Amino acid sequence: MKLIDRRPLQIPAFRRLWTASAVAAVGGSFSLVAVPTQLFTLTGSSATVGVSAVISTCALIVSALGSGALSDTMDCRRLLLAGNAGLGLAYVGLWLNAELDSVAVLLVLVALYGLSFGVTMTTMGAAVPRVVPNEQLVAANSLSALTRYTGAVVGPLLAGLLIPAVGLGTLYLLDSVAMLVVLWAVGKLPAMPRPRRRGIARQLGEGFRYLARERILVAILVVDMAAMVLAMPVALFPELAEQAYGGSAGGGVELGLLFSAYPTGVLLAGLMSGTFSRARRHGALMASAATVWGGCVVVLGLAAHLWIAVFALVAGGAVNFVLSTFRNTIAQAYTDEAMRGRIQGALTVVLMGGPQLANVVHGFAGAWIGAQWAIGIGGALAALTVLLVLRAVPELWRYGDSP
Repeated sequence: MKLIDRRPLQIPAFRRLWTASAVAAVGGSFSLVAVPTQLFTLTGSSATVGVSAVISTCALIVSALGSGALSDTMDCRRLLLAGNAGLGLAYVGLWLNAELDSVAVLLVLVALYGLSFGVTMTTMGAAVPRVVPNEQLVAANSLSALTRYTGAVVGPLLAGLLIPAVGLGTLYLLDSVAMLVVLWAVGKLPAMPRPRRRGIARQLGEGFRYLARERILVAILVVDMAAMVLAMPVALFPELAEQAYGGSAGGGVELGLLFSAYPTGVLLAGLMSGTFSRARRHGALMASAATVWGGCVVVLGLAAHLWIAVFALVAGGAVNFVLSTFRNTIAQAYTDEAMRGRIQGALTVVLMGGPQLANVVHGFAGAWIGAQWAIGIGGALAALTVLLVLRAVPELWRYGDSP
């Protein structure tokens, strides 16, 4: 095993991007727990969490695709500033709404969050290969994943403990303050101008046609969609913690453990990320990790005790670190430089919109057949989908570290 490969941090522009992403990881971790918990507490239904996911997903799809086209034509730094400013406004609104407990206002703020987060994630992904050489992309993506999930390890655990003590409003306020640091870090980035082109709709059309021609890009998107939609049951964590493991209504240690277990696994794998820096079988590693992730979710659905569920999520987080690292590396290295923003937009739709869509699927499935049944079936379907993709696109399994 080799510890973290820190070579990309020697590049000043990447170091600033990395700093911004590290602070953003902390800035979003409390809200990831607080929003679904608040909705479930107000309505008593996981289906309501699913409705909020529909709104967030639609907003994210629009912003990810639009900002992907824009990042191929304008300064990425300006887009990052706009996206993070929108996130800050969403957190402030959530803080103010914590006293009102208005479901309608909460859903509007979820939409604003989706719009802003789509811009931020898409632009960040498009900017990394512009400042880091191809041979360091695996290391750069590993560092980004590590920092993103480091904040998510402590955040959800603290959120589960703090909700009963200080309330949801304090968590939203802390997220708002963190975004001020993110805006400062992004403001220090150098300009990253792009050749100006006209017609965003035309550029989106070019991007979709390019994607349709590239079987490997389509394959990694389908594999990632299976992992993110069929096997990401976050919407059911409040119900699972309360009804399967005896947690208290509205939050508690059980809920915090479920939310923090997955990013803990990512963090543990990230601490050994240097092991993957010189790996060549990128496609095989990605597909294998996605299959194992589906198996971990099956174990989660079958778990009769909290410690088994936590272990399954920790193991799943570790393999998902491998999945996300090589998914991003393949997409960035394989894609033509002029198309990276638009392809990153499609990848962001899957990466961030997928879990939101998963909230819809699992929210309604959990209400219909029960949380644990919905989780187990989703994991099995995800693993099966990966095997079908490999059969249809065998070149993904053979893909190395160069297109």
